[in-house]
Amino acid sequence: MKKLKHILFFAFVIIQLHTFAQAGTDEQIALQFYQNKEFDKALDYYEKLYNKKSPQVFYLPYLNSLLETKDFKKAEKIAKKQIKQNPDAPNCIVDLGNVYFRADDIAKAKSTWESAVKAIKYDEQVFAVANAFITLRQHNFAIATYLKGRKISQNNYPFSFELADVYNTLGEKTAMINEYLDVLETQDSYIQSVQNALQTSFGNDANQKQNELLKTELLKRISKNPDKTILSELLIWMQIQLKDWEGAFVQSKALDKRKKEEGNRVMALAQLFAQNEAYDVAIKAYNYVIAKGPEIYYYSNARIELLNVYYQKVVSKGNYTPLDLTELEKNYNTTISELGKSPSIVPLLKNLAHLQAFYLDKTDEAKALLEEAINMPQLALTTQAECKLELADVLLMTGDIWEASLRYSQVEKSFKYDAIGQEAKFRVARISYYTGDFGWAQTQLDVLKGATSKLIANDALQLSLTISDALAIDTNVAPLELFAMADLFEFRNLDDKAIFLLDSLKNTFPNHALADDIVFKRAQIALKKLNYNQAAIYYEEILKNYGEDILGDDAMFKLADLNENQFKNIEKAKELYQQLLEKYPDSLYVVEARKRFRRLRGDSIN
Repeated sequence: MKKLKHILFFAFVIIQLHTFAQAGTDEQIALQFYQNKEFDKALDYYEKLYNKKSPQVFYLPYLNSLLETKDFKKAEKIAKKQIKQNPDAPNCIVDLGNVYFRADDIAKAKSTWESAVKAIKYDEQVFAVANAFITLRQHNFAIATYLKGRKISQNNYPFSFELADVYNTLGEKTAMINEYLDVLETQDSYIQSVQNALQTSFGNDANQKQNELLKTELLKRISKNPDKTILSELLIWMQIQLKDWEGAFVQSKALDKRKKEEGNRVMALAQLFAQNEAYDVAIKAYNYVIAKGPEIYYYSNARIELLNVYYQKVVSKGNYTPLDLTELEKNYNTTISELGKSPSIVPLLKNLAHLQAFYLDKTDEAKALLEEAINMPQLALTTQAECKLELADVLLMTGDIWEASLRYSQVEKSFKYDAIGQEAKFRVARISYYTGDFGWAQTQLDVLKGATSKLIANDALQLSLTISDALAIDTNVAPLELFAMADLFEFRNLDDKAIFLLDSLKNTFPNHALADDIVFKRAQIALKKLNYNQAAIYYEEILKNYGEDILGDDAMFKLADLNENQFKNIEKAKELYQQLLEKYPDSLYVVEARKRFRRLRGDSIN
């Protein structure tokens, strides 16, 4: 008897497992047919699953299968049954309207959909009904649903973002903009949400007409309600997205005056302008703050940052005249005199020394200034080390190689595990290269390839490749010694001597592995002399004759940069950046080239 009970129990379990497996199989088969759009086959399974297992779970696929097989009478019956079972779900009424719509009874469909909107009583129903309409692409009824929701909302939620999404889908940009601006005028705290929403529809990746619509509506509202400063905030944000730096400055200046911010906003924007190399607008912004007078909090910082912008404009762009250099030196001296020499303005002293040594041929003044900075009491050790590196550069420029090496080594030992110590180590290795000790230089450079600073690692890799490439086949070090000497002359601004050595090297050792390095160095000298056309010719020569060598990607990036920033040939620059991405996918310039290419193409870059 006991054995029989066990047999019956196991039989029961097997039957149950088979039933569950069968149910699972029916669901899987139904879903497979449904996904394959074999609705007539799916219908048989969904009808059984709907009637026997779970009407709520299988209602929609069952209803859709009925609609796809044009069994509208049964679909109507099922939809009405669902409405009866779910009296608080007016989205089910939307399903019934869809049955009539699919049966081509348009008038009855619209009437039913209108009743679905009327049946809405609270917020949760709004979202369900609107989503049902959006799924059916009945966007006008979705709009009516959200407007009903706005009317009945108990928590004053305006459904503006949802309405804006629907208007955007319909291509009604003006209506979309008005929804965003209406909600912003209602509540300032929505600013971030509005910006996030607009980010996908406006900016550099949008067409100009769309951007003008937003700008026009903003200006209209600002004019009508100037005290609603949140609208000006949004306009400034938009101008920044469009890289309309001048417009952003004008608006921020107006807002600064209206809100009596004493230059706070303008200072932040000036920094953004400088970071984006909009130096002229940054200069205007800092001058605006400075004009407020020494009594304001940001005055001293604005004076310092203004000089930094002037300095960056000269150093990074190379677009200057001798008068620009002397005026910049004068501004440095005036500012330093006004602010007084203290640890806080040491970065100004360092930049002034660099300007004097490398651009104005005033090395003695530069060395004295740097010594004064280094010995200043209470100066931060890292700032002191930066000044020591600058002083060592000046010493190297004047030909005092061993004293320069000593200064570099001091910084290297004091900051062995920091980025500035690695930079000092690189400069020590570079001196070994200049003086012909290539083995020791390469040993140090190989260590620096793993430096935490990407710039140092890249510089170390580049110099190491120059050495190894020159000595890979020919063990004769004479060509590399000549090239290293020319390299040092170029660093010291003895460009005529550098060119003489480069020409001698080219004539004495034709077809040497350094041939592309010689042309590249000539291009660097041409750039220093602001001879951009000649530099471009040299880069094109490298691409034509040495494009497969290690400097091919460097030449292409430099040529693209010239076309972008000097020749203003944007199409050519874009073409070169794209070629670099395709031809040199492992290049160190890939990330920057991709960013520039996307920007020139008009993509929105965050």
